[in-house]
Amino acid sequence: MLGFFLAPLKREVQHRPPKPRRETLAYRWSRVVQHHPWSASIGASAVLLVLALPVLGLRLGFSDESNFAEDSTTKKAYDLVVDGFGKGSTGPIYLVAPVESTDQIGALAAANRAIRADPDVESVFGPLANDLTDVGALAAANRAIRADPDVESVFGPLANDLTDPTAVRWLVTPTGAPQDEATADLLTRLRNEVLPPFEQAAGTQILVTGLVAANVDMSSYMGERMPIFFIAVLTLSFLLLMLVFRSLLVPLKAVIMNLLSIGAAYGVVVALFQWGWLSDLTGVTPGPIDAWIPMMLFAIVFGLSMDYEVFLLSRVREEWRRTGDSRTSVADGLAATAKVITAAAAIMVVVFGSFMLEFERTMKMMGTGLATAILFDATIVRMLLVPATMELLGDKNWWLPRWLERLLPNLDVEGHARPAPDQGVTQDERGRVKVGSDAN
Repeated sequence: MLGFFLAPLKREVQHRPPKPRRETLAYRWSRVVQHHPWSASIGASAVLLVLALPVLGLRLGFSDESNFAEDSTTKKAYDLVVDGFGKGSTGPIYLVAPVESTDQIGALAAANRAIRADPDVESVFGPLANDLTDVGALAAANRAIRADPDVESVFGPLANDLTDPTAVRWLVTPTGAPQDEATADLLTRLRNEVLPPFEQAAGTQILVTGLVAANVDMSSYMGERMPIFFIAVLTLSFLLLMLVFRSLLVPLKAVIMNLLSIGAAYGVVVALFQWGWLSDLTGVTPGPIDAWIPMMLFAIVFGLSMDYEVFLLSRVREEWRRTGDSRTSVADGLAATAKVITAAAAIMVVVFGSFMLEFERTMKMMGTGLATAILFDATIVRMLLVPATMELLGDKNWWLPRWLERLLPNLDVEGHARPAPDQGVTQDERGRVKVGSDAN
């Protein structure tokens, strides 16, 4: 508003003339990296691989009340429940089995019918199995379940209707919290080791359910399908880049470099949110990584990083087709695009980094993963790995077998091959366009 009243603020800002491209910092930086390609590529790859190491300990799961902030009423209530009833009480495991007759429940069913017949009785809750001989073959499983070191208590089996029962259920309280790895291992043991012998003896199937079981199953489901999703995205990206840039090595390098930057971001997320590094600073309670986070991060970050890749390599390829010099074209392309890529990346790093100020743990996790992946991609990958590897490969960057060249459709997305009116056009052996007198 002051600009409307103060004369000095009304003056037009003098714009500095742009520096010649080969005098810019980005051009000089590219030439420095290209003079030391091996050290730059090995050093950058080593940094990203070290940052990605925590991914080897990735454990999928879901956040719960234990991950809320210490001063929230949700976390205070959770702590009261844990102190009074134990960690396992916040995530009980339910076992359910279908039955066909009262014979599978046992003699106690007759007592329930008599109790119900009393006019002063509203309802009957039971029978419950604290004597394994009372409720038949299904109750024999209680002793085996109780024997597991990760089980705190077993409550049941409880019939849904003693006059004509169709199912019984147990309430199993684990010793660990719902997020604990030991609780997930307990579910696996119950399904695969403890319950099958009793299912065979009782002639029925004992099913394991509940919120904890559902979360473990969903995490397993997502984990099994992540490789399929990753391979599909990487394959399609490779094919599309191969069509656009008419090269085998350029899209292969792009896929590998993007995997390195995303892997490093995953490693940072695991270290901060699963292992609890810097938790005093971030205010994050350690726990498993939410099962949907890795797949969502991969989809978003891979799209953004490929956007940078296409933007940079399109300019590099344009210079290479114009000059035929694979080395100076890399520096020229980087100098022409560095400001745009850096500015776009800086904006997104700040925006996604601000998610760390959010209350929800999942929002913090997403913001951290996105911000670090984009930061690594715009700095280590674009400013080190790309110029270093392209320097090492030289003209081989744009190599494509002739038989494959004939099979691939020509996607000229930038219109470089379109001739100007009334000018002849040819292409030399490098695919560079010659117009006018140069075509003769």
